[in-house]
Order: sequence, then structure tokens, then C-alpha cells
Amino acid sequence: MKATYEHVDFGASCSVRVYNRRLPRIPFERHHHPEYELTLTMNSQGKRYIGDSVAVYGDDDLVLVPPDLPHTWSSNRSIDPLQPQVAIVVWFDGGWVQRLADLCPEYADLRNLLRRAACGLSFQQGAGTQMRAQLDRLLSANARERLTAVLDILILLSDLPGEALTSPSAFDARAGTTSAYGPDRLNRVLSLIDTQFTHPLKLGTLAKAAGMSERTLTRHFTQHLGESVGAYIARVRIGHACRMLADTALPISVVASRSGFPNLANFNRQFKMTKQMTPIVYRKQFSGTKNEASPSLTERSPSLDSKQRVSKRRSRAPT
Repeated sequence: MKATYEHVDFGASCSVRVYNRRLPRIPFERHHHPEYELTLTMNSQGKRYIGDSVAVYGDDDLVLVPPDLPHTWSSNRSIDPLQPQVAIVVWFDGGWVQRLADLCPEYADLRNLLRRAACGLSFQQGAGTQMRAQLDRLLSANARERLTAVLDILILLSDLPGEALTSPSAFDARAGTTSAYGPDRLNRVLSLIDTQFTHPLKLGTLAKAAGMSERTLTRHFTQHLGESVGAYIARVRIGHACRMLADTALPISVVASRSGFPNLANFNRQFKMTKQMTPIVYRKQFSGTKNEASPSLTERSPSLDSKQRVSKRRSRAPT
């Protein structure tokens, strides 16, 4: 299922957009946008789909999604059935946050938070409860109060551990994910992997591209990315396969070969080891939800709404 582009309207004089979404259930609406998104989900339990990550979530779930990463939540069950499900969504542009971190030492930790969020971050249990304590300020009618609340929350999160959610290849190519990974020579290797992962990649070839010895490249990978070269390549290939499984109806064998796995059995084995499910089961999680009837996002996203209106007009056109 292709992710829909969402235009986020900040208004004429706001640096952040805070949205208090209250629904009887959260529909499956896979989308992406160029802003960062911090989402706190309350009185809700279900599945969240962040890039190629599919995970079960519960109350006070808190996730930071980077720009251009497809995502959605999906839930038919409220924890308290008498109350609506609530999503407190905060959108902000990373450019001014980065400049603020560069100019003000007090906000320097925000730079590291954005770097850590390059593949999405799910924060530890308890972080959502701490954000919940800021709801009065976040939902204030005063734009300046909302901005200071967002900054305080981001600084709080910069000190908390978070779990990376997705692989680099889960992004659209225009997201430019390789720029977040350190020195130029290492970036050359990452760019080579991201463009050539469907072909065999030898450590010696990558080391030559970086102008390093194989041993030095291995050390740099472990230092900057926290994993080996082989593990990173496998993660990129599996991430690409996940995107194809979610967005296309191509046979599993074709998905495997186009993701750099000429051997289907090896692909199935590595996929299951990485995602704890088979490729077929992974695909069903998307195909099983994309046809659900769901309320529109008219109150939030005119871009999504306009697409729905065009579709309805076409369906009413005489044949």
C-alpha cells in the first residue's frame, strides 16, 4: 500500500503544530510528510507501522518519527471503552531545531536527539506519562506556550533511551538518510550500499571506496552505526523487501531477488530472523487493513481529503 503525502498546515505564525486527535478508533492511514512527528497515544492499543517496523503498542506509547518515513497507527480497541482513543501529535521542522541547537548551548542536546531519530525512536515506558503531564501547556490556546512546552519535552526526551524502529532503506530516496551517519568517507560507503545493495557487496570493495583498510572500516561501522558492515547490508536489504511487500503485489521470489537475495530460502530465513515473521505474514498485515472503512482526516489534512474527494467524484462519473 503506497503511503499518501500529507501536507501539514502550521498556520501563519507558528513554529510547531499540536493536534489533539480524539476518535472511537484509530484507522489505518499510511502517510508521510517532511516534518518530524512526535505522537503520544492514550487509551489505545493496537499496532503501529513505522517504516518497515510493525509493533504492538499500548497506553502512553510515545514515538518520534523522522521526515518522509511512512507511518500509521491502527486500533479498534480502547483500553477504556467508554472513552475515546487520543493521539497528541506534534509536528515540527528539524531545520529550526538544528539551528537552535547550534546557537544555544542550552539546547545542544537536541542535535543528538534528531540524529538518534534518523530511523524513528520508540521511547521507554514512562516517557509517555511524563509527556502527558505537559498536556495543559501543549494544548494551550497560546502559541508561545505550546512552543516552550514542545522544547521542554524534546529536551526531556534527549536524555532518555529510545529504540530505533526501522531500517535506512524504509525511507523514500528523497529523504537523504545517509547524511546523518558521520564522516564523509563513511558516507561514501553508505551511499554505495544504499544504491548497490541488490548486487553482491564485498568488504574489500567497500573499504577501497572509503579509502580505508577493511579493519578500519569495520571499526568505524561499529563505532558510528553500532553494528557490523554485514549486519547493516542485511538490514538495508530486508528494509527494501519490507517496502516492496507493503507497497506491491509482486511474488515473494521477485521481492527477494530485487532486494539482493538471489536465494529464496536464504531470504525467507533472514527475513524471519529479522522480523520474527515470514514475508507472507508481514505482507498480510498491510493488505488486511488497507481496505477498512475509516473516517477522513479533513480536520487535519486537506491534502489527504482532496485525494479522497477526487476518488469519490471518479466513482460517481457516468460510464
